[in-house]
Amino acid sequence: MLATLVIGLREGLEATLIVGIIAAFLRRNRVPLAPMWTGVGVAVLLSIAVGLGLQVVEQALPQAQQEAMEAVMGIVAVVFVTGMIVWMRTHARHLSRELEASASAALGRGTAWALAGMAFLAVLKEGFETSVFLLATFQASTDTGLAALGAVIGIAGAVVVGYGIYTGGVRLDLAKFFTGTGVFLVFVAGGLVLTVLRRAHEAGWVVIGQQRTVDLSWLAPNGSVQGALVTGVLGIPPDPRVVEVLGWVLYVVPVLALSLWPRRWKPSAVRVPAVRIAVASGLAVAALALAVAVPAGHTDVPATTRVTGDARSVTARVSGATATLRVVGSSTGSAGREARITLPAAAHRRVTRAGTTTDRWRVTSDGGAADQPATLTLDDLVQLFGRIPVGISPSSAPGPYRASWVTRDTVTLWSVGGGVVDASRAERSVLTLTGGGLPTARTSTLDRTVWAVPRATVDRTTAALAADRTHTAELALWTRWLPLALGIAAAAQVLLALRDRRRLGLPDTTVPSTTPTRGPPVTATARSTDAVR
Repeated sequence: MLATLVIGLREGLEATLIVGIIAAFLRRNRVPLAPMWTGVGVAVLLSIAVGLGLQVVEQALPQAQQEAMEAVMGIVAVVFVTGMIVWMRTHARHLSRELEASASAALGRGTAWALAGMAFLAVLKEGFETSVFLLATFQASTDTGLAALGAVIGIAGAVVVGYGIYTGGVRLDLAKFFTGTGVFLVFVAGGLVLTVLRRAHEAGWVVIGQQRTVDLSWLAPNGSVQGALVTGVLGIPPDPRVVEVLGWVLYVVPVLALSLWPRRWKPSAVRVPAVRIAVASGLAVAALALAVAVPAGHTDVPATTRVTGDARSVTARVSGATATLRVVGSSTGSAGREARITLPAAAHRRVTRAGTTTDRWRVTSDGGAADQPATLTLDDLVQLFGRIPVGISPSSAPGPYRASWVTRDTVTLWSVGGGVVDASRAERSVLTLTGGGLPTARTSTLDRTVWAVPRATVDRTTAALAADRTHTAELALWTRWLPLALGIAAAAQVLLALRDRRRLGLPDTTVPSTTPTRGPPVTATARSTDAVR
């Protein structure tokens, strides 16, 4: 409620001040006020329509798109309130004189309808900003009813104060008033930055920097006065994330410094470009330091790993899209034998294994089984299958049976960065039995894992890769996105410095110009003074 009350009071007072100054000017010049009030009324109605329209559109969207729209409206609201704070910081002391000069120019061009248009645009601007800012604050508020009540009280108070200033019954130091409310709104807008980043994460736009920083539930318990102030007014959640804290600091610190910077410390117009270049240099150095100094996460997956079954270990050697497996310990159980299996590029695929993107090779070969017995008894079948296969009756077909074997051998390797994530060799044998009293041939399938990487080893490796992937994504905030933001800010300061130099008439380089000029030379100090004027 307090946040919306201050928003309504400040924004409403800006609008009523503008309208009051224009009305006083019109009254002194004996110009009818009806056109101005018409413009003000139309602007108020359009502002209300904008707020209601945004609310209706948002409610008609699916949940994820609602979060996205709330994030966009929050960004617009932060831009509006920042521009409002900066503009009032510059114009509050001379607002009346500037508006009267604009009103004189507008009246000189035509009738009172020109001033009506001026009042319409001024109130429409303030009303639109108020609608978006209040709507974003409502969405971040825990109690919409109290937030709406605060807005109504604030706007009503602004109308009363504005009327008092207009009639002369209220004396108000506008510079101090707008400075004080500006500081408060900096923290409210900082809370909106937190809300925007939270909504952007819920919409799937921001997936980095989501580690929790501190637990503020002790500072803002639900239902307490502290909770209403910290969470409801300042918009600070009890579980701020890294990216949210970073966004809050990057917004609040510079805007607060801009709002409270003493005017006597303000550099002269000639020195502003140099100050901007110094700020740009500092931002560029910070961006470069973050990009270079922050270490990148990386998990090395070993190329050799132990396996269970008829082998001891496997070693992978990856070259481009081909791979070679060296298997120590053959299927015959000889511990000293090695087997090399070539995995061609045609067998390569990019697949996901336990949530990790891997390079997979799979080679399948068919053939007979020279080491398998040609004759099997009932006892052999029970030993192979663990039971008597379906379709064989011991009483009518006691055996022995003639066995025909067809075996399919499959070798699979899952690799990341040349290391072994998982590997296995499996056999599928198709056994066909005849004779031994069987009226027809009986076919059964027997699957056997020759060797494989233990499941516990695979789980540890994939868990380490997942943690490394998350860590790398989190580091991207510090090694990519934050340096990019600092670089953009540095470039903006350089462009603004060049603009200021052109406005002051200063050369872009330190080389003196040899172009002849007419009339007496103009010094840089004189040009800068004229530009300031």
